[in-house]
Amino acid sequence: MNHLPIIIKREYLNKVRNRSFIIMTFLSPIIMIALVAVVAYLSQLNNDKVREIAVLDESRMFTEVLKDTDKTKFKFFENTSLNAAREEVKEKELYGLLHIPKESDHQQLAESITFYSQDSPSLLVMDSLNDLISNKLTDINMKENEVNIEMIKALEARVNIRLENFSGEETSELGSFMKLGFGGLAGYLLFMFIIIYGNMIMRSVIEEKTSRIIEVIISSVKPVQLMLGKIIGTSLAGITQFLIWVVLGGVMLFVVSAIIGINISELQSPQQELLMDQAQNPVLQEKIGIALMEFVNLPWLNLITAFLFFFVGGYLLYSSLYAAIGAAVDNETDTQQFMMPILMPLILAVYVGVFTVIENPHGTVSTVFSMIPLTSPVVMLMRIPFGVPLWQQILSLVLLFATFALVVWLAAKIYRVGILMYGKKASYKELYKWLKY
Repeated sequence: MNHLPIIIKREYLNKVRNRSFIIMTFLSPIIMIALVAVVAYLSQLNNDKVREIAVLDESRMFTEVLKDTDKTKFKFFENTSLNAAREEVKEKELYGLLHIPKESDHQQLAESITFYSQDSPSLLVMDSLNDLISNKLTDINMKENEVNIEMIKALEARVNIRLENFSGEETSELGSFMKLGFGGLAGYLLFMFIIIYGNMIMRSVIEEKTSRIIEVIISSVKPVQLMLGKIIGTSLAGITQFLIWVVLGGVMLFVVSAIIGINISELQSPQQELLMDQAQNPVLQEKIGIALMEFVNLPWLNLITAFLFFFVGGYLLYSSLYAAIGAAVDNETDTQQFMMPILMPLILAVYVGVFTVIENPHGTVSTVFSMIPLTSPVVMLMRIPFGVPLWQQILSLVLLFATFALVVWLAAKIYRVGILMYGKKASYKELYKWLKY
């Protein structure tokens, strides 16, 4: 008799009815939204602060370039000594004092400008001031040397090499990073899902083994069915928890934003404001348009289908290994010696995906690791957005699920012996013996 559906149902209900599972399912999004709300509120307070910078320009050359913005206001001192200006800035607790002395030589002037402040100023503010003053001095030097600034700007050649494949489709560097981002997100989700819910499967096996419940269950259920039931049932519980997090998190984010009055989408850091200003550049707008076109033209059907198959295959493969480890030990402390061989391929897959796929997604290293079953779920998901032949995807999936079937068969042999083994720490030598029983 096939007891697999019964075991799946039992494992699923056992997980979702567990008090700690219920508490963490509803408490986790509350904690995350609370953290987001606090960060958003503090960011809003920080963004509402206007920096008032005092300027003592003894050279009288930079008054016109130091203009007020939404977040920065300039206060100019006239006929004031440096000491008096510093004392007034300290007394009124202004952001800082920019002192530009009067020098006959522009190079000496550039090296003698000083910014006084109570605390360390923002790097972004200092970069902005440096750029404004540098550009003004450069223009002055050109005019004094009778250099036609407009002609130089007109003669500047801006090169923007277009990217186009042999079929005539236009691509861009932004599009490449966007593809890497999609693959990286898919690989990261799989990595985290394996770590979180693989450990849950392992702990479940250890708990039943130590409570001796497994001795009753194994009398009427085949070990392979029991192991698969635990894997699938726990996986369904994990998917349920994840969906609740998404729905509850979205609702709570909307409610908290409405109550506190924080529109997170409108919060802008200084770095975001700088990016928004740069986005007005016609060249950048053209690149963004190309990237959006590539986003729309991505093979979404292939990406989603491949994601589902590789996600399921990779998770089942590693979950069976976690279940075998749980059956081989008596407590979680003893699992440490067996965890590293499982985590190493996952970590290696992430490193290969990040440092190799972006450089050469169709190179030998990327292709080989996208075929190895222990690394293919992560590496192949990162390669697919760059265009992988269908036969390679199918071959990788066949190898993945064939390896899963082999690992399940081997893990079931360990599971069959290990779940009834107590009081003895398992070693790799012992596991090898169990495989021959």
